[in-house]
Amino acid sequence: MTTTMERPSAAADSAPATSPRWELIGLVALLFGTGVAYIWGLGASGWANSFYSAAIQAGSVSWKAFFFGSSDAANSITVDKPPMSLWLMSLSVRIFGLNTWAMLVPQALLGVASVALLRATVKRRFGGAAGLLAGLVLAVTPVAALMFRFNNPDALLVLLMIASVWALLRGVETGKTKWLLITGMFVGFGFLTKQLQVMLVVPPLALTYLIAGPPKFLTRLWQLFGALGAMIVSAGWWILIVEFWPASSRPWVGGSQNNSILELTLGYNGFGRLSGDETGSVTPGRGGIGGDAAGGMAGGMPGGIWGETGILRMFDSSQGGQIAWLIPAALILFVVGLVLRGKAPRADVQRASLIVWGSWLLVTGLTFSFMAGIFHSYYTVALSPAVAALVGIGSVVLWRRRETYWVRIAMAVAVASTVVMAWVLLGRSESFVPWLKWAILVVGIVAIVALLIPALTRGRLAAASILAVMFAGLAGPTAYAVDTIGTPHTGAIVSAGPNTGMRGFGGMGEGRGGPGGMQLPAGVQIPAGMQPPAGFPGQAGAAGGAEMGGTGRGMGGGMGGLLEGSAPTAAITEMLEQDADSYTWVAAAIGANTAAGYQLATEDPVMPVGGFNGTDPSPTLAQFQQYVADGEIHYFIGSGGMPGMESGTSAEISAWVTENFTATTVDNVTFYDLTQ
Repeated sequence: MTTTMERPSAAADSAPATSPRWELIGLVALLFGTGVAYIWGLGASGWANSFYSAAIQAGSVSWKAFFFGSSDAANSITVDKPPMSLWLMSLSVRIFGLNTWAMLVPQALLGVASVALLRATVKRRFGGAAGLLAGLVLAVTPVAALMFRFNNPDALLVLLMIASVWALLRGVETGKTKWLLITGMFVGFGFLTKQLQVMLVVPPLALTYLIAGPPKFLTRLWQLFGALGAMIVSAGWWILIVEFWPASSRPWVGGSQNNSILELTLGYNGFGRLSGDETGSVTPGRGGIGGDAAGGMAGGMPGGIWGETGILRMFDSSQGGQIAWLIPAALILFVVGLVLRGKAPRADVQRASLIVWGSWLLVTGLTFSFMAGIFHSYYTVALSPAVAALVGIGSVVLWRRRETYWVRIAMAVAVASTVVMAWVLLGRSESFVPWLKWAILVVGIVAIVALLIPALTRGRLAAASILAVMFAGLAGPTAYAVDTIGTPHTGAIVSAGPNTGMRGFGGMGEGRGGPGGMQLPAGVQIPAGMQPPAGFPGQAGAAGGAEMGGTGRGMGGGMGGLLEGSAPTAAITEMLEQDADSYTWVAAAIGANTAAGYQLATEDPVMPVGGFNGTDPSPTLAQFQQYVADGEIHYFIGSGGMPGMESGTSAEISAWVTENFTATTVDNVTFYDLTQ
């Protein structure tokens, strides 16, 4: 490692020289390797999250469904998120046809783009080695390897959040307003991807520019207000169109109780996630499954159904293996890096970089740790860029100052924290590569000793010390990422890595990939009449469905459930396709996941009554009866979802159908012919 590489000048920070050959080779290897890893075996995951797959299919055949993010091409209801992430996948399916590859390859490419952009952002201020290390850490983070191979909105969200930091730091360099406007634009696009989750990066962005922006304070304030305006414009145009479009001619806003995108934004997908007061949620509270909260399933449950909140939540059995491997090291490197930049000018771009990435990690991590509402382990992918950037930056900055003894100690402590973290996380899955934690322990001790002895970090021995540190830090998450890449994932709730022995919903079995934090303590029972979804670990459901949030293993034909898409047999598909052109919807079913599999099999609209949870008041009983009277719906699928899930209008519709139409069973699934 040359002196120029180790100590890039200020001029090099703002106008980097031509990259040396080793860096170009490293970049090609990083991006090519990431692309191969993320694209490898994508077809095994089938429809992945069927809830979004159905909307992708609908958007590929209907521009109206494309614009609104409708669950079906007949535009009965939307998914419970804005549609920007669906647009990319729907366009791909429109071009290449409906298949797993057309849907998931764009997600994998978003992962490659995220790695490339993070690397470029870090490299600009700290040199090629820091950039490559940051990109590598992001690529092998288990939850990133999961979400960049899945069809949830998180893949695009992560790229847009990284892009917002990239633009903000360009603004810190130049002081030009245009970069603040671009920052706001990326945040606005993030809002159109996953609503308020992108707002977690806004405080770090604003704080960093207030501290380090080159102009005077009042100018910095006005520039930030300009960024706010750009954010509002880039997201608000779609919000305004949806809010003011006549409700009678657009789909119901899924996830809302009053057909309002603003209600969805501030309620179910907003403050309800923080407080736990989520009307229409899958949690057994008001408007959710199981009725009133007083008699709900979560009564008396410590921490609620989504797991206990607290400062250590990111390290527990649900989240730890996804993201926690390098969090302690990242925090240590963040603090030490700030200390080393202590005497730099206010507008120092390197310190600004540390501030924005460090505050991103702190704000997002603390929010996730204490939010009381719906929380899934895969949400932690939003932490991965910050962790990766801090590790890349901090490792190289401290290495350059390794002649200072207290810096050596700090590096050793960071490595020690990583070794301990790997030991704990790998110990939760004893059958998974059992020798690895011992190898990390031994190599980690060697690395710690090497960092404390100056002679071992000079000359040829320095390369060996670096390799030991990298093995200790990256072997654990890389093993988890490889396992994730080699395992198909399906369902609404997924997690990376091997089985950690986490107890699943209702304590029923030790299902791999169970819902992040969604657990019941020993002794708490599911109320009478309320059963877990078909195919849930520990339950031999009639559908033979895959594990909830599981790997897709054992998925057979069947009705689906709350969190797993249906898998109709050939006989069912053939029946639904008969005279399909004569109907607006070939079928209707309670819950979007139950409807999704039938729609994907037939490529014809299937109405998801009640939206994702079956709790949205759409359609009303009167509307449904009118659709039936007009001959717009062929079948009603009476099996599926979660017994006890039906409430409000979906329960009324189900009761009306069962009272007035004759049931027919095909391959263990109950159908009602609404034309008879």
